[in-house]
This record gives sequence, structure tokens and C-alpha cells, in this order.
Amino acid sequence: METRVAVIGIIVEKEEAVARLNSVLHEYSSYIIGRMGVPYRVRGINIISVAVDAPHDIISALSGKIGRIDGVSAKAAYSKIVGEDHV
Repeated sequence: METRVAVIGIIVEKEEAVARLNSVLHEYSSYIIGRMGVPYRVRGINIISVAVDAPHDIISALSGKIGRIDGVSAKAAYSKIVGEDHV
């Protein structure tokens, strides 16, 4: 199956959403290359980027699940590079 490399940008506005977000990310951990989180205390939010290598439908499902968490926004940016499934 073909995979794509993408970055999912996540903004967490409600601290109580963090546990659910981490649970969803754990479900997809086999596709995650890495993640970086930055607390932005001035605004009271957290900014997270998650790099993934997965089939397009998996990336879309992950981004959608994250975006449906109350207090969380997510958007995926895809690379143009297509590769073979490595998982």
C-alpha cells in the first residue's frame, strides 16, 4: 500500500482534552515518526506537530478523530512524496 509523509498541526485549547488526544495518538503510534509539543502559556494553549508516514486514509482518519475532540483543532499537510508501506 502506498504511504505519504505528512505533518498534523494540532492546537489544544482545553487542557482536559489532552488525555483523549494522547489516547488517539497512541492508537496510531505505529504510523507516527515523531511529535513535538510547545506550551504557549501566554495564550493558554498547546501547539503540537505530529509527523506521520501512513496511507492517505489513515492520515485523514487520524486528523479527523483529533479534530472532533472538544477543545482541539487539527490540520494535515501532506508531502508530494509517495512511498511503499513500511509498517
